[in-house]
Amino acid sequence: MYSNEKKINKLFFYWLVASLLLVYFIIIIGGLTRLTDSGLSITEWELIKGILPPLSPKSWETYFEQYKQIPQYKLLNFNMSLDEFKIIFFWEYFHRVLARFIGIFFFIPLIYFYFTKKIKIEYLKVCYLILALIVGQGIVGWYMVKSGLVNDVTVSHYRLSIHLSIAILIISIIFWLIKNITYQKNIAFFKISNRNFPFQFFIIIIYLQIIMGAFVSGLDAGMIYQSWPKMGNSYFPNDISIESFKNILEFDNHSLVQFYHRSLAYFLIIYVISLSIFIYIKRLVNLYRPLKILFFFLFLQIVLGVYTLISELNIYLASMHQITSVLLVFSALNLYYFRSK
Repeated sequence: MYSNEKKINKLFFYWLVASLLLVYFIIIIGGLTRLTDSGLSITEWELIKGILPPLSPKSWETYFEQYKQIPQYKLLNFNMSLDEFKIIFFWEYFHRVLARFIGIFFFIPLIYFYFTKKIKIEYLKVCYLILALIVGQGIVGWYMVKSGLVNDVTVSHYRLSIHLSIAILIISIIFWLIKNITYQKNIAFFKISNRNFPFQFFIIIIYLQIIMGAFVSGLDAGMIYQSWPKMGNSYFPNDISIESFKNILEFDNHSLVQFYHRSLAYFLIIYVISLSIFIYIKRLVNLYRPLKILFFFLFLQIVLGVYTLISELNIYLASMHQITSVLLVFSALNLYYFRSK
C-alpha cells in the first residue's frame, strides 16, 4: 500500500516537471512566433477543426485568402507568396497545437491523481488553479490575436503583455509547487511578510520588467535607439519631452517604453547588489549559492539584452533574451524559497 502511494507521488512529481518543461517550451515558441510576426497568420480560433494543418492546395489557398483580408497583409505583407505564408503559418500552428497538448496533458492526469486520493489536497488545489490559468491563457491568447485582425498590423502590446504574464505566472506556480514537493513543505507562494518582503519585492520588479519587455516587443520599440549605454546622443531619448512624463503610465510611446525597460534593468542591478549586502551582513549562509545563481542569470540577461539591441534585434539573440528571462525568474524564486524555508 505504502509502495503504491510512493509510486503515485513520484509520478505526480515527474508529471509536474514535464508540465514545467512544456510551459517553458511554449513560452519559447510563443516568443519566436512573435519575433517572426507569425501570430496573425491564422485568423480564426478553430479549437477543434484547427488541430489538423491544411492538407490540400485548396485548404492552403483558403487560409491564405483569409490572411489577405487583414491589415497586416494589406499594409505590410502584400507581396508575400504562398510559400512564404506557409512559414509563418506553421509557427502559429505549432504554437496552437502545443497549447492544446499542454491543456490535455495537464487535465487528464490531474483527474487520475484526484481519484487516487494519494496526493496532498494542498498540492491538488494548486493544480486546480494552474488548470484554470491554462484555460484562461487560451482565451486570452485568442483575445490577443483578435486585436490585430481589424485595424492594426500587429496585436495589442497590452494584450500581449497579459498573455505573457499569465504564462510566467503559470510556470512560476509550477516551479514553486515542485520546490514544495522536493523539500516536503507547504510554503505559501506569495504570503506577504516583513521578513520576506525584500525578496518578494524583487520578484515583483522582475515580473514588471518582463511586462515592460512585452511592451517593447509588442511596439517594436527595440527598433529605435539601437545603441548602449546611451539612447542616441544622451542617456534620455531625444524625442521625449518633460510633458511625456506627466502621464507616467503612458505605455504607447515607443521611446518611453524602451527607456523604462532600460531603467528597470539598472534598478534590478542596484537592488540585487543591495540584497547581496544584506544577505552577507546577516550571514544568511543558505542563500549564498542561490544568490550566485541569481547573479549569473541576471548578468547573462543584461548582456543578452544589450547585444540584442545593438545587433538590430537579431532573432536568435532576442529569443535567447526571452529564454533567459524565465531562468532569471526561476533563480529569483529559488532565492526567495530558501529564504522562506
